[in-house]
Amino acid sequence: MPHFLTEPTLAYEQQNKTAVVLMNLGTPAAPTAQAVRPYLKDFLSDQRVVELPKLVWQPILHGLVLTLRPKKSAHGYEKIWFKEGSPLAVYTEHQAKALAAALPNVIVRHAMTYGNPGVPEVLQDLKNQGVGNVLVIPLYPQYAASSTGAALDKVFAELLQQRNQMSVRTLSRFYDDAGYIEAMKQHIQAYWAEHGRGEKLMLSFHGIPQKNHDDGDPYPKECHHTAKLLAEALSLDESEYIVSFQSQFGKAKWVKPSTQDLFDELPKQGVTKLDVFCPGFLADCLETMEEIALMGREQFYEAGGKQYQFIPCLNDSPVWVSALAELVKKNLQGWVE
Repeated sequence: MPHFLTEPTLAYEQQNKTAVVLMNLGTPAAPTAQAVRPYLKDFLSDQRVVELPKLVWQPILHGLVLTLRPKKSAHGYEKIWFKEGSPLAVYTEHQAKALAAALPNVIVRHAMTYGNPGVPEVLQDLKNQGVGNVLVIPLYPQYAASSTGAALDKVFAELLQQRNQMSVRTLSRFYDDAGYIEAMKQHIQAYWAEHGRGEKLMLSFHGIPQKNHDDGDPYPKECHHTAKLLAEALSLDESEYIVSFQSQFGKAKWVKPSTQDLFDELPKQGVTKLDVFCPGFLADCLETMEEIALMGREQFYEAGGKQYQFIPCLNDSPVWVSALAELVKKNLQGWVE
């Protein structure tokens, strides 16, 4: 027989509050190989992330990957770790707290697809507080099965365990949201006003395997659409910006062009002053702070570049929190006055 979670003692009519859950990928608890290993195991065991048969992938994962990669990843985390913890965890928590301040009539929490705080604990805690309506927003503006899809899987799996299921709305993408585009525009313009601007703006998104796109994942198209809207907002012509995809993993063919390949190629094409921004990341993390801000800078200079500027993510900037609050309000219509 199926086993369902025991419901809170609150009367049915008291379960009428509304909550927003902001979801992000997750992070190890510490910048050590011991802490990174279980996080990577959880992350890379998700078939949304690695679409290989378990019989093929699990021996590779438990052999080579979990033997070598934790130490390498931990070294990267050491370079960027904040006193308060992982940048991704810190900024995501700050976003949730700032959103809660902007929306006093709504309970706001954050959860991680992998690691803590986990979806089961967060949803159960909300139930105990009398929440019956939940808006879930994965913090990935462009939909990919390996990011947004994986996050929503965790939510739907938890609903299967609830005897009295919450009413749940999900926002699977907001790549063309006007507030999101405007927030990035103002954020980049403010950076340029303080630091000056380079010859070209690189808009680097996380990559996905080409086969995922061939099989129907819309992610690259949504990335290019975001980039086009942002470029128009910044009054850039096609020669002044370039779209690329980073963080390739494994031997499969990934969507192009590669961010890392362009770091080598652009100086040879005469672009020696480069600005880099990552529109698909709403909080700085290992992939932005180490892979782009540190390693990217080193690679670009070694290839002949003269000036390299990494523009931080939106993080908890007031302009982004304001845009996020408006996005939430639009998606809470009918639940909240």
